[in-house]
Amino acid sequence: MRALILSDVHANFEALTAVLDDAAERGGFDAIWSLGDLVGYGPDPGPCLEMLGSYDMVAVTGNHDMVVAGKMSAEYFNGAAGAAIRWTAGQLTEDEKEFLGGLPEVAEVQDFTLVHGSLRAPVEEYLLGPESAEATLRRMKSRFCLVGHSHIPFICRETGGTPLFIQFTEGRPFPLGQERLIINPGCVGQPRDRDPRPSYDAFTAVKRRP
Repeated sequence: MRALILSDVHANFEALTAVLDDAAERGGFDAIWSLGDLVGYGPDPGPCLEMLGSYDMVAVTGNHDMVVAGKMSAEYFNGAAGAAIRWTAGQLTEDEKEFLGGLPEVAEVQDFTLVHGSLRAPVEEYLLGPESAEATLRRMKSRFCLVGHSHIPFICRETGGTPLFIQFTEGRPFPLGQERLIINPGCVGQPRDRDPRPSYDAFTAVKRRP
């Protein structure tokens, strides 16, 4: 089984299409695991939801998804984000809003826990440092936790002391062992890591025989 791991699509249809095409060229995928914020900022919320809906997908909610669905206030959004999310709400059908409103804050698939921000504050906290990482590690029941929200890709290792953040090596496999990890695949629709290209991750489960 091969899963395509996405976060923060943010209604960017061109970036989403590029990611899906690239993943297909690299061996394809059987399912999509989405880490929230399917909408917000970008101009194509409806087409993005329609495209993603054609795949087998496990998705959790993000803060932008919750605001559009009327389950969270936009009062803490900055001016541009607030204007974008109000515009987005006017572009979506009631069924699309209901879909976004029904997404869970946390989901578990195999050895992975999926959440937008962190396990301490699922749709609000930016997991970017040792303290927030440790708070999530304490709450993890699975071996791996997948997060988004920050738009910055990283791997966080659980160590004997302070959690260690390391960068992905682009295009090369990262073998998953027995250590617990927090993994952020980066952002599809609005990268903030000084690289304008969309970022995603893929997980491949390999059947082995003794």
